[in-house]
Amino acid sequence: MLRVQQHQIPMIKTLRIATRQSPLALWQAEDVKARVEALDLGVSVKLLKITTKGDKLLDSPLAKIGGKGLFVKELETALLDGRADIAVHSIKDVPAVLPPGLQVVHIMERENPHDAFVSNHFENPESLPQGAHIGTCSLRRQAQIMARFPHLEVHNLRGNVNTRLAKLDNGEYDAIILAAAGLIRLGMQERIATEMTVEESLPAAGQGIVGIESRVDDDDTAALIDKLHHQETSYRVMAERALSARLDGGCQVPIGAFSQIQGNQLWLRGLVASPDGKTVITADATAHQNEAVELGVKVAEMLLYRGANDILKSLGLNPASLDAVAASAAKYVRRDKSQAAPSDAT
Repeated sequence: MLRVQQHQIPMIKTLRIATRQSPLALWQAEDVKARVEALDLGVSVKLLKITTKGDKLLDSPLAKIGGKGLFVKELETALLDGRADIAVHSIKDVPAVLPPGLQVVHIMERENPHDAFVSNHFENPESLPQGAHIGTCSLRRQAQIMARFPHLEVHNLRGNVNTRLAKLDNGEYDAIILAAAGLIRLGMQERIATEMTVEESLPAAGQGIVGIESRVDDDDTAALIDKLHHQETSYRVMAERALSARLDGGCQVPIGAFSQIQGNQLWLRGLVASPDGKTVITADATAHQNEAVELGVKVAEMLLYRGANDILKSLGLNPASLDAVAASAAKYVRRDKSQAAPSDAT
C-alpha cells in the first residue's frame, strides 16, 4: 500500500474547512485543523463557519423537518461551489446518500461510541421513578428506553450539547441521553452518570466517528489529509452505514448499528425498533474486515427477515435496493492510490 511522504504532498497553500458553528462541530473542525498543521507542510488552514437549517429549526423532531441532511446540506454546497475544500462531520449525522461529486473517504479514529445517561440526581435509568421525564432527540434512543422502561416519559430534546444540559440543569428533565463522545470531546465527561452498554442502548451507525467530506476529483486535497485516515475505523463505518443504507429508514425509524474488530474479523450488530419501542429486532454476524459492506447488507437482511420490513412498511417506507447500497458504499471506499497503511493512521 502507498505510504504518503512529505514530498508527495501537492503544494496546497490554504485548506478551507466547512463546519457548523455548534461548540462540538467547532471542536471537531479545530481538531482536524490542528492535525493538518501538525503535518508541518506549510499549509494555512482556515475554518468556514456555517449555520445550517438544522441549527435553526429546533422546535420540531428531525423526522418531521427533513432528517439529518439538514445539518450537512449547506456544508456540502460550500464544497460543491468551491468555497471550501473539505467539510468535517459527525458520521452519524451524514445521510446515507451523498450528493454527486462528493465522498467521505477519510475517516478519523473512533472516540467512545456509547450513549451516556446524564442526570443530576439519578445514577442510571433503573433508578428513575415512575413518570420521570427523560429527554433525547433520537428516535433510536427513545425506542430503546421505552422498550426497557415503559413507565418513563420520554420527550424530544433538540439543541446543541450545552443547550440540552442547560435544560436538564433547569429541571425540565430528570435525565437526558447524549452521545458520550460529544461530552468527552467538550471536556464534560464528568457529566456522565452512566455509560450505557451496547446491550442497553445500541449506538447509531458511525456514532463517535468524525469523517472528512471532500470532492471526488480533488486528489490534491485527498493526498494532503491522507495521514488523518484511520483504516480500522473505516471498515467499521462501511459495515454500519451499509446496514443503515439498506434499511433506508432515515430519521423516521429507530435504527442502531455497532461493530467491533478483533484481528481481521469484523463483528456487526444491528437493531430496528418500532417508534413506540414495543417491537425491538436485533441481529448480528461476523465477517472478514475486507467484506465490511457485504456484512452490513447481510445483517440488514437478517433484520428485514425477522420483522424490520413490517416496521418499515407500517411507516410507509421500503428498503433501499442493493444497487443503491452499493452506490452509497462507494462514496466511503478509498481508491488504491490514496490508501495509507493502517499502522500509519493517527
